[in-house]
Amino acid sequence: MTALSVNLNKVALVRNTRANGIPSVTHAASLVLEAGADGITVHPRPDGRHVRAADVAELAALLRQWPTAEFNIEGNPFHGLLDYVEQARPQQCTFVPDETGAFTSDHGWDFPAQVELLRPMIEQAKALGARVSLFMDALPASMQHAAAAGADRVELYTEPYAKAYGTPEQATTLARYVTTAQAALRAGLGVNAGHDLNRENLAAFLRAVPEVSEVSIGHALIADALEFGLGPTVRLYQAEIRKAGEAGHHH
Repeated sequence: MTALSVNLNKVALVRNTRANGIPSVTHAASLVLEAGADGITVHPRPDGRHVRAADVAELAALLRQWPTAEFNIEGNPFHGLLDYVEQARPQQCTFVPDETGAFTSDHGWDFPAQVELLRPMIEQAKALGARVSLFMDALPASMQHAAAAGADRVELYTEPYAKAYGTPEQATTLARYVTTAQAALRAGLGVNAGHDLNRENLAAFLRAVPEVSEVSIGHALIADALEFGLGPTVRLYQAEIRKAGEAGHHH
């Protein structure tokens, strides 16, 4: 089954508009874990506009009480990500090539150009006990380079899929993710996916793309939570993941 890691950045974003600590990021984490989420993802950025250093420390402490849950810290390894990995000792860290001022992560690593640059950072993260996932565009040829750099997994950047969903481009776009995931699996990499996945497009993605280990979902899930509540929303997403899994068994 594909694991659901809930990205709590948007909870922190709302909190940061006041100085009273509401809503609490750690309380949100407890709610999603109690509702059956498999992990928590955060992306602390240098400008501190979402999750901040104190949140990472508090979440790490909370997750020690949830031995089966995974903590995934995302970020740019050249902008202090490894300091967080060293302090929090997450099960997974996801290297994202976002620039300091990026509105959101909007592209993967550039391979083969960045292989040598990333290799020592990947080694460092693995030495700290983390599984390393690289945020990647759906380019089959890049998968062997990600493996050569020492990564354990790739996180396929799904915004192009989300944009194509429900349009005539959906099938060809999805096919690119299928061939990319196959190339990743052949290279010995695990496959994660994330960015703009939502209740509408998630099951179709998981039915088509082979062996997705984990999806990381934040924005759409937090938006849905405004309507349904955080716990029920997690259960709705888990139901979509289950639906995709059951459909797969009928072939």
